[in-house]
Order: sequence, then structure tokens, then C-alpha cells
Amino acid sequence: LEEIPPKPDQDTGNILKQGFLEKRSREHSFFGSEWQKRWCVLDRKTFYYYANEKSKQPKGTFSIEHYSARLVSHLRKDSRKKCCFELTCPGKRSYEFTAPSPAEAEDWVDQIQFLLKDLSSLTIPCEEEEEEELYNDVDSSDSMNTSHNTTLNQDEPNVEVEGEDIYEVLPGE
Repeated sequence: LEEIPPKPDQDTGNILKQGFLEKRSREHSFFGSEWQKRWCVLDRKTFYYYANEKSKQPKGTFSIEHYSARLVSHLRKDSRKKCCFELTCPGKRSYEFTAPSPAEAEDWVDQIQFLLKDLSSLTIPCEEEEEEELYNDVDSSDSMNTSHNTTLNQDEPNVEVEGEDIYEVLPGE
């Protein structure tokens, strides 16, 4: 038995997606498998499902790592067949869900695939984005002042400075 991870803390921003889904139960009744409405929560590593959104104890939980997510329409025969997706992992239990709409099902799959890509990479995109935002070569005073001075001192204002062909110096600056 796997140890149940603690419920994700909603205040820390660890939750990537949450909402009601119908989950297909493992037990099959006389009428076929049953779909149960569950409050589902996806955080950075774990998928949780609860009886409702106020439940403190999950009905189930599993690590999302090594799973794959895809839209599938063969799970249902009714009008909601385009709202279905499944999570599968070789050697582990598969999970089947129905979202409230086809767009919502696609969003769940997209979020899970993004998370899986993130987990399988060596770098975390969130940290890379922060670094990219800090780097801003436009404010770099050395290269800009030099290119402005050399260009403005020349007779032709539209002459490109070697190595800085992405910048256009306008006359009168």
C-alpha cells in the first residue's frame, strides 16, 4: 500500500487544476460500470479524488508520474462520449473520467500532459521563465549607449552597427 500524501494546500498555489469529474468505478455492476461524481484535484505530483469538494479525506490518490493522459470517446455511448479521458501507466491501474464538457476534458488532458513533461525534464519551466524575465538586453546601458553614439555621430542615420542589426536607430534620437 502506498502512503497517502497529504491533501494539497490550496493557499500555496500547488493546485494546477480542480473540479468535478465523473470517475468510472473499478467494480462493475449488473448494468455495467458505474460513473461516480468526484471532486478531483491535480497538484504538481499527485491526482486526488474526493466524494465532494468539502471532503477532507480523499477517496483515492495516486502519483501522476509515469502516467499518460489522452482523450478517448469509446468509454461512453451517450452524448458525453466526447467528454472522456483516461490516465494510464504500464503496470498500474488505469483511471477513466468524464468531464462536464469536451473543452473541459481537453483542458484536464493538457494540464496533465504539461505536468508530465515538466516532471520528465531536468529543469522546471517556472524557474526558467523567472530567469528570462530578469534578463533584459534592451536596458543594457553599455551596448545601447555605444550603438547610439557611434550611429548618431555618422553622416547616415540608418547605417547598422555591426553585430546589432536587430536595432533600428531613428533620426533625431
